[in-house]
Amino acid sequence: MGKIIFYEERNFQGRNYECMSDCPDMSPYMSRCQSCRVESGCFMVYERNNFMGQQFFMRRGEYPDMQRMMSMGMMFDNIRSCRMIPMHRGSFRMRIYERENFGGQMHEMMDDCDSIQERYRMSDCQSCNVMDGHWLMYEQPHFRGRMMYMRPGEYRNFREMSMGMGGMSQGSMRFMSMKRINDMCN
Repeated sequence: MGKIIFYEERNFQGRNYECMSDCPDMSPYMSRCQSCRVESGCFMVYERNNFMGQQFFMRRGEYPDMQRMMSMGMMFDNIRSCRMIPMHRGSFRMRIYERENFGGQMHEMMDDCDSIQERYRMSDCQSCNVMDGHWLMYEQPHFRGRMMYMRPGEYRNFREMSMGMGGMSQGSMRFMSMKRINDMCN
């Protein structure tokens, strides 16, 4: 079970909202979020309602100043929705594909990959099938840049996904590194 507390002001001040599950719209509870504390578990937070827009992974810890987080790669200063990431203790397995609709080169992964270009000689990843576990996919090698949370399921077209997420990217969203969400959520 996870628990995150959002605060309207920096340094955990002002009105707060405790969340222990998915929350598609935080606006009824608070007008803005300037700090938060993850007491347990892991969460994805989103810049827009209904889990849309840019996302950021948050693990157990304190985040006293959301403005400061912008310098750590988070490109938004307000949180509008959040999703709890369920703990997964089993195996991890994902197939990545070079092209949309599971076309082109295919590679099966069971561990983190800091660069698909270096490991697989793949210049692009446009679709995937997450069979086991929960993953973070990053647009740049070495787990940098914008990220997207992937839970078990088929993802046939990352470009359409990024458009459906509120214009996450100009053009097509590319993923160049992937990381398992595992014991980092304790």
